[in-house]
Amino acid sequence: MSNPVSRVRRVLAVAVAGAVVALGVTSCSVDSSASNDKPTIRVAYQTFPSGDLVVKNSHWLEDALPDYNVKWTKFDSGADVNTAFVAGEVDFGAIGSSPVARGLSAPLNIPYKVAFVLDVAGDNEALVARNGTGIESVADLRGKKIGTAFASTAHYSLLAALNQAGLSASDVQLVDLQPQASLAAWQRGDVDAVYTWLPTLDELRKNGKTLIASRELATAGKPTLDLGVVSGAFADAHPDVVDAWRTAQARALTTIANDPAAAAKAVAAEIGTTEQDAAAQLKQGVFLAPAALSSPEWLGTEGAPGNLANNLHSAAQFLAEQKQIGAAPDLSVFQKALYVKGLPGAVQ
Repeated sequence: MSNPVSRVRRVLAVAVAGAVVALGVTSCSVDSSASNDKPTIRVAYQTFPSGDLVVKNSHWLEDALPDYNVKWTKFDSGADVNTAFVAGEVDFGAIGSSPVARGLSAPLNIPYKVAFVLDVAGDNEALVARNGTGIESVADLRGKKIGTAFASTAHYSLLAALNQAGLSASDVQLVDLQPQASLAAWQRGDVDAVYTWLPTLDELRKNGKTLIASRELATAGKPTLDLGVVSGAFADAHPDVVDAWRTAQARALTTIANDPAAAAKAVAAEIGTTEQDAAAQLKQGVFLAPAALSSPEWLGTEGAPGNLANNLHSAAQFLAEQKQIGAAPDLSVFQKALYVKGLPGAVQ
């Protein structure tokens, strides 16, 4: 496997080069290219079950911001979302905490802000061994081929699980695979195990054994989360839009808690599954109450950044120990990256 830090630098170089060609190195955060001449808000989303999909399917952001176009673009992993932010192609994004920790560190140094906690990983992200491989525990993975999306929360959790079992990345064969590609490799027998997330995870479980889930790793001190981030420049220029986006996301959290059938219907439509499966998948995640978002444990408030900064700092330190990044930035970098303007009002 190539050196991960060098790989990130190559991705950064390619992304920046692409940005120069495609965007003319513009610093404008709102795209006005739509035919109706309204400025466009560019939102990066992923198809893991979350309130973000409820917001998208229900058109709440469009309803709240009629003077804007809202362009939703699907991404397969947090690494891809990071690349899009580097290239200046998106304003908001749904992304895991490990990619955010990486994004806020060198060499990426992405100037985005964490504005929302979409969910805390529970059983919705896990390491599964394929039936017939003889793998019964994480320790049995020595020398085995494991698929995961590099620079994702799943990759981070996989490294944590290996470390917990006394193994390192060099003790196994890691393969960089996005969720759908990992499923195809699994079906061909090209990999022995996969660490990934829903909905692909449920397909793997049909012919595999769960070795460990992110819920267990969180208990052991290595939690992962799905976060909502916004370009720092966009947030500075359009705080009202950020408030509207957070209000819609908070509404989605309330819907998941109080009207799970409606939430499941929306998620099912977005990921192409049944409402029953979507409901089961939503139950595997941990969703905060909107009022908790501005608590000291999570985002915090103006002048008092929350413990989420410590979580991201800890993730960066672990990534540095695993040689996934060169070094972890100071805690202050992560504290400054929490977008707490307008809290708690915007999420209640």
